[in-house]
Amino acid sequence: MTTVSATMHQAHLQQLECLLTLAEELHFGRTADRLGYSQSRVSQLIATLESRVGARLVERTSRRVGLTRIGAQFVTEVRPAYRSLQRTFDRARERAMRGALAELRIGFTGMVYEEITGTFRALHQQHGVAVHTHDLPLGSPFTALLDGEVDAVIAELPVHEPELTVGFRFPAQDQFVLVHADHGLADRDSLEVEELAGFDLLHRIGDAPHYWKAARTPPATPAGVAILSTAGITSIQQGLALAASGEHAMLVCRPLVEHHARADLRALPVRGLEATSQLGLIWRSDHRTLALTALAELLVDAELN
Repeated sequence: MTTVSATMHQAHLQQLECLLTLAEELHFGRTADRLGYSQSRVSQLIATLESRVGARLVERTSRRVGLTRIGAQFVTEVRPAYRSLQRTFDRARERAMRGALAELRIGFTGMVYEEITGTFRALHQQHGVAVHTHDLPLGSPFTALLDGEVDAVIAELPVHEPELTVGFRFPAQDQFVLVHADHGLADRDSLEVEELAGFDLLHRIGDAPHYWKAARTPPATPAGVAILSTAGITSIQQGLALAASGEHAMLVCRPLVEHHARADLRALPVRGLEATSQLGLIWRSDHRTLALTALAELLVDAELN
């Protein structure tokens, strides 16, 4: 460490605060009262700072207290930096008292829709919390959350893990089956849920719980007829490509259909799977913060409006 750096580090904040207050009060007694120090402590802090700077900063006589020319210049230059540092500490203390974060790390297993990003902007504008999104493996929605790599995830329900909490449930959506545009059933207006037994449905690859994967790709129809699933996917785009190949089909929700319209794919509503797909804002039960609660409340407001 250089001598200059050592000197700067030794100029404690107390010394700077004392000099800046003295520059306003121009009176050792009033400065002491304002800071809650004794007058001798104020004199000691000023003398120590002068020793660090290497010059007299304050002129003191029996009749008046004033700054030297060097002292006045030093105060002018250091005051903005000190106030900026003070504001930074105040913001950090306020966030700590609220239990809030300067940022939230939110994981996604699919697209981040406009309705959700609008809520993220509101969270930043109203609460000063920035959201940073993280792409998660399609079939592993909870691992990063449980490992502490993200603060919350927006993923498909259900969630049965006791260590996870659903802070907000998005509106439930109908499910569709995506097939190639030339598929023999592509001209139908809709399908019955039992007809899923005639498709080879794509499943998610990952370490998600079995119950969660079964909710995405049911192993059988409600009547108990087995549903074939010979291929897995790790991303939505991979699923769309495989469905477009004509060899497989994929169950998807309405928002995905609306945001991924393609001429080579046909989305058929599945009767019996109405309002069965639902996203949730999920966080660790032992890591709920006011920032996460604020985000959940904003999502509620957005839904009501």
